[in-house]
Amino acid sequence: MDKDKLDKARLKLLDEIRAEARATKNFTGRAEYSDAVMQAMARVPRHEFVGPGNEASAYVNRPLPIGHGQTISQPYIVAVMTDLLDLQPGARVLEIGTGCGYQSAVLAEAGARVYTLETVRKLADSATARLKRLGYDTVQVRFGDGYEGWPEQAPFDAIIVTAAPETIPPALTRQLKPGGRIVIPVGPAYSTQFLKVGVKDSNGKMHYASTLPVAFVPMLGKHAGKVS
Repeated sequence: MDKDKLDKARLKLLDEIRAEARATKNFTGRAEYSDAVMQAMARVPRHEFVGPGNEASAYVNRPLPIGHGQTISQPYIVAVMTDLLDLQPGARVLEIGTGCGYQSAVLAEAGARVYTLETVRKLADSATARLKRLGYDTVQVRFGDGYEGWPEQAPFDAIIVTAAPETIPPALTRQLKPGGRIVIPVGPAYSTQFLKVGVKDSNGKMHYASTLPVAFVPMLGKHAGKVS
């Protein structure tokens, strides 16, 4: 796809994200997303993150397969999850589920320093190479179990999870700063899930609100499927 077609497809996608934001405001409480988030969505070259053969669909507002049973998330979902984090410039963000690195790149473009974990070795390796090639130097990728988080880099200003556990992993909320936010899909695999937003108060207590019904791939790791 040539540059003019890419630019037109990207602008069309941004318009669709704005329209979907308005349509889902009763779920999220947000009829529009911040300029920082929308500019990040505009800057990230999604065609660099999709699987081979899917380049022509890169700016269609839907998830796409990236292999290993995983997907690159729908752009609208990436936008709303990023916006719900309420990031400040320079925020330290833990991402669980690197996948192809698209959400990581959006977070970086929004001004975050990103620490991202991927439990599929081949995806972690390819995302590391891709993000480095594209110049996303504020993203660190690590192969590891997302249920355990990244305690050596904690605490974090925000945590975003791009796969659905059945319950929220306690290790993640422990690694969140007071005042920090977590955005995470929760629910059984291939069944009803909801996108939850959690805020840690000054006493360390978490307060959650449910927003959108969503459909994410299940979160992988040694605790997958276990209910605490």
